[in-house]
Amino acid sequence: MRSILWRFARLPVDDYLAALRPFAERLTLERFAIMVACAVATWWLYVPLHELAHAYGCLLGGGTVTQLDIDAIYGAAWLRQYFPFVHVGSEYAGRLSGFDTGGKDLTYLLTDFLPFVMTILIGVPLLRAAAQSERTPAAQAALFGIALPLVLAPFNSLTGDYYEMGSIIVSRLALIAQPDLDLARWRADDLFKLTGARFGEDGGGTAADALAMSAAFLLGCGLAWLTYAAGALWSDLLQRAGAGRRSAGAP
Repeated sequence: MRSILWRFARLPVDDYLAALRPFAERLTLERFAIMVACAVATWWLYVPLHELAHAYGCLLGGGTVTQLDIDAIYGAAWLRQYFPFVHVGSEYAGRLSGFDTGGKDLTYLLTDFLPFVMTILIGVPLLRAAAQSERTPAAQAALFGIALPLVLAPFNSLTGDYYEMGSIIVSRLALIAQPDLDLARWRADDLFKLTGARFGEDGGGTAADALAMSAAFLLGCGLAWLTYAAGALWSDLLQRAGAGRRSAGAP
């Protein structure tokens, strides 16, 4: 059991190192520039797509969206022409600041999780493809650069979206033992701000708050790793399907 958990924990690290190795072994200034350019371009495209996925996760779950903040550098003014709920400017790269799930936690979870489907369907398969030795140096560098923002997204969101997902589940479970619990008390998309609010001056934080928020963070970490594992499973399915088609087409 311990070895299974260890392999599960190491899975994203192992995949990253497998893709990094051929990149590092054949590193040139040109390949480094290709990787950086692809990573920056992917990040620039991914941020607004990520935020729009939050909005449409809420809408798909039956909720409503009134304001989606996106920093101007990511094309918010252009997006506003097509998505009236987009607001130009944000203290973050982007943030869904105005939405209503109608009190439905499944809608709330869908709102948080939907952007990370891109990690599963695109990011992990591309990272694993970048590790394949038959790739040309330029193609390998490009795949590596494109994959990085997508693959790192869940881990960059451990104190954000994934903490919030964990807090939704923890607070709902806690409601069973404490029916008068304020469900919003531990829920937030910024763990650091929430910690400051709860345990700062006059925050009124308690040991129960600390325990619940810690449990939510750990649960969110588990969900992030499960997201990556789902991407690894999807990548394996794609590779097997591709191998089957090549075998069927072989003379």
